[in-house]
Amino acid sequence: MAAPLLGTGHANVEFNEHEAVSCGGLLFLLPALLAQGLLKTKEVYEVPANHYYGLESIMLTLAFMALGRIKNPEQLKQCKPGELGRIIGLDRVPEVSCLRKKIKLLSNQQQAQKLNRLLIDHWYSKPSEEDSFFYIDGHVRIYYGCKANLPVKFISRQKLCLSATTEYWVNDAKGLPVMMVTGELTEKLQRAIEEYIIPQLQQTVLLPYINEEVGQEAQTKNQVDQTEAKDEDKPPVCTFVFDREAYEPAFFERLRKVHRIAMLTYRKNVKDMWPDELFKTVDVTVLDQIISMRICEQETVLGGIAFREIRRLTHRGHQTAIITNNRIIPMKVAAGRMFGRWSQENFFRYMIMDYDFDKMIEFGTETIDENKEVVNPPYRQINHKLKKEKEKTRRLKAKLYSCTEQSIEAALDEIPKVITAQMKLMEEIEKHEQTEQQLEKERSEIAPRIQLKDMPSQNRYNKLKPESKTLMNIIKMICYRAETATANELAANWINATDEKRMLVKQIMRNNADLIPDYEKKTLTVVLHSLSAARFNNAAAKLAETLNQSETIFPGSDLTLIFKISALSNCER
Repeated sequence: MAAPLLGTGHANVEFNEHEAVSCGGLLFLLPALLAQGLLKTKEVYEVPANHYYGLESIMLTLAFMALGRIKNPEQLKQCKPGELGRIIGLDRVPEVSCLRKKIKLLSNQQQAQKLNRLLIDHWYSKPSEEDSFFYIDGHVRIYYGCKANLPVKFISRQKLCLSATTEYWVNDAKGLPVMMVTGELTEKLQRAIEEYIIPQLQQTVLLPYINEEVGQEAQTKNQVDQTEAKDEDKPPVCTFVFDREAYEPAFFERLRKVHRIAMLTYRKNVKDMWPDELFKTVDVTVLDQIISMRICEQETVLGGIAFREIRRLTHRGHQTAIITNNRIIPMKVAAGRMFGRWSQENFFRYMIMDYDFDKMIEFGTETIDENKEVVNPPYRQINHKLKKEKEKTRRLKAKLYSCTEQSIEAALDEIPKVITAQMKLMEEIEKHEQTEQQLEKERSEIAPRIQLKDMPSQNRYNKLKPESKTLMNIIKMICYRAETATANELAANWINATDEKRMLVKQIMRNNADLIPDYEKKTLTVVLHSLSAARFNNAAAKLAETLNQSETIFPGSDLTLIFKISALSNCER
């Protein structure tokens, strides 16, 4: 390894024979990491040749850290650098400050979104019918610092309004992450879909640009009618599935006409009830599970636009209403996709618990385009005061109504007291109504929205540096997909797959392993130590057989990985 020290190249990958390497089981996930495109980073990022750690070593370090639940570079201080270094073929992993510099070096190249698009093309190089459904939702990341001046958002899990940044995520029908974009201000989901998500997806195989006859405006009304008629006959290129946050019939129609994208969501403000006899019991597939549901479909018109409405009748009599403008998919498929939206919520929860999803990667802020409009803070403050005044007025009117009822039934000697109470309430109501009128007058003199440049400099909104967080999110996407692929491979040969497959993957990753290189045969044998139960060893052995068939070569070397389980009697070193 003298060459890098002389500034002539990166450190060479070199393995020596070691026993009981801590977390050596992480190498069992290396084939899945490579299959999920970890080294696609080489197509967009560069590391200077005189750096000791090359790009492959950095990516392997970050990926193994994520899989090993080392949630940030600071936690490397609690780990044995030499042990982790052995599984990447070096003498040690980067020190904390060194790794932070490497992350900053990569982030400064501003290639995270390009990497994400490359990975999408890699993951969905042969799109199937299942790949035409995408779950879209926002994840709010709370900011606890003081350097950034972020807009306040409502945090549903804490029921508080706090400074936060919203990340908008796209997951496929299986719940696997596809892409993410970061919001800048207080964008609604509708705006994020149109301004951030669709432009990014249009640069991938998943959502190519639509034909000119649909995308461009016709010059005459006759051409418009012909274009719309053709558009009606064409199937949607994909279907977006989201919750009620993006609910607006005009928005749904705009997606269909402009981008040929169908939508699937819950209906808002359902007031009527369909007769129970209309519902039929149907087997619906929700996330690979078959569930019997009582469902029914009818045509409905919302905002002058026709939609398919599908309802599910629960055993308690509640009717869950779903609407879609996808005319092709069967009723039970639409219901299954809508109720499968929880796979995305489960993804968020798993990433928060296991991958420290919300961790800040890099300190610092960036400016936002000063021409962007935001809600005027003084307008918001007066609006809040007005809302509170109206709430007080409503409560007082309710008390007055109750007091009036009491006066009807009150005895003669109690009537003066009741009338006095009524007079006091009426005076208070009049006082609050005057305050409301004053606030409404003040509010009318203030612009509801202003541009950022019109805000005082000390209060002007900015944003956290997004690039490093996006890069780390993409690496965690790769790790999650690799972990899921490994878990599914285990499940194929295992009885208790549903309940224990992820637990077993974690146990394999945490377990020690022996590393035995053979440079004559060009192999690197990874012998996993015994797991906690015989059935786990048998499942891991089946996994090892599959991994050996892949003939994976360790990055930066010519060594083919061979996987074995030490607990099996046929394990030869």
